[in-house]
Amino acid sequence: MARLFGTDGARGIANTQLTSEIAFRLGQAAVTCLGPMVTLGKDTRLSGDMLESAVAAGVMSAGGTVLSLGIIPTPAIALLTDRLKADAGIVISASHNPPEYNGIKFFDAHGFKLPIEVEHSIETYVLDGGLAVDDRPDGAHVGTMVPVDDACEMYIDHAVSMVKDAGLSFEGIKVALDTAHGASSFTTAEALRRLGASVTVINDDFDGCDINVDCGSTHLDAICDLVAKIGADIGIAHDGDADRVLFVDGDGQEIDGDMVIAACAVDLKQRDALPHDTVVSTIMCNLGLVRAMQHQGITVVQTPVGDRNVLSEMRRCGYVIGGEQSGHTIFLQHNSTGDGLVTACQLLSVCVRNKKTVTEAVSVMRRFPQELINVKVVDKSMLASSDAIAQSIDQAEHRLGDDGRVLVRASGTEPLIRVMVEAQDDATALKEAQGIASVVKQEMGQTETVSAS
Repeated sequence: MARLFGTDGARGIANTQLTSEIAFRLGQAAVTCLGPMVTLGKDTRLSGDMLESAVAAGVMSAGGTVLSLGIIPTPAIALLTDRLKADAGIVISASHNPPEYNGIKFFDAHGFKLPIEVEHSIETYVLDGGLAVDDRPDGAHVGTMVPVDDACEMYIDHAVSMVKDAGLSFEGIKVALDTAHGASSFTTAEALRRLGASVTVINDDFDGCDINVDCGSTHLDAICDLVAKIGADIGIAHDGDADRVLFVDGDGQEIDGDMVIAACAVDLKQRDALPHDTVVSTIMCNLGLVRAMQHQGITVVQTPVGDRNVLSEMRRCGYVIGGEQSGHTIFLQHNSTGDGLVTACQLLSVCVRNKKTVTEAVSVMRRFPQELINVKVVDKSMLASSDAIAQSIDQAEHRLGDDGRVLVRASGTEPLIRVMVEAQDDATALKEAQGIASVVKQEMGQTETVSAS
């Protein structure tokens, strides 16, 4: 069995790479390594039932109690793990990945993602075979499952209360919403309507095989079309498990995670609510964010890619806002992980509080043109040893100078090398990214190149 955990839990194609046997052992590991009471929720993937059953069986076979949350956004599981005083939370979701993928990730008792060393101990436990038959409880000591029928309602109430407690309302705001055939189909529209917004929703049905397919935060054409059709003030697009969210304004222009952080950080500073005048992002953030924040007297701390790294820095230093360009934004005063609904509510609150349109609110940042090319490869590990790729990166950086940057890295969840270039203009960014991607293709046995610009 290969290494289980990537940058965001165990993930792979369900039933061939991520199997029920693995899921069963991970359920046992939750009880053994974290504690006997475990919240368990999932997104809408067809394989969710299979893996949910296996994880739950594993928890109960180790004598634990499953608090079954059903189909529910990932950030809701983090929130309710803490609220219900469970020992751990488990999410069955592959987030923004295609429907054939699924994943299993953990939260600790307070809704935070596990430290790397704890993940390693769980991984070792699973690879060693899980709980031996002779060590399993029997009779009255076997575990049980308890449905939590109002799980989504508790999460909706949390989001609504957050805005109302600030004395705000979304009355008069027309919202277009794409829930990506995913878990937010049960939560986001209801929360925004309770706050007074007029909401038109697409892709809130699902058949288990359509999650993230040509919709949601990874495919913004659908939400742009809806915004134009109904004359919406803002378009909101989740990914499948709703830990991410991207936006479009009334003209259909994309608003990414960097722009959201910029608008919210400025608002927080104006209210003396931005500790240390600092936000946290990753090395993938746009140069425009760094320069815009410098202009506002705000520092941007950049971490390695991954919301776990962002969160770790936030907790270590007491920062309250951080996230990734992809739309995974953490407001630590309101949840312990990236939360698409909380993020949407916070951005709309900035607009209402400052009497601005969303376009005006995010205009504090000018985004540098950026080109991202995903190169599908056979073996990601070859990246570090390729002199040819290193040379192509050095040459591109020399040509760009201070007017751009290059970042080439392996995906943590898919067999991809991500080539990102920022420059003063689109043509330069595209040219340099394509040049590096071509070398990656030659060096690493590429089978397909997918542009993600």
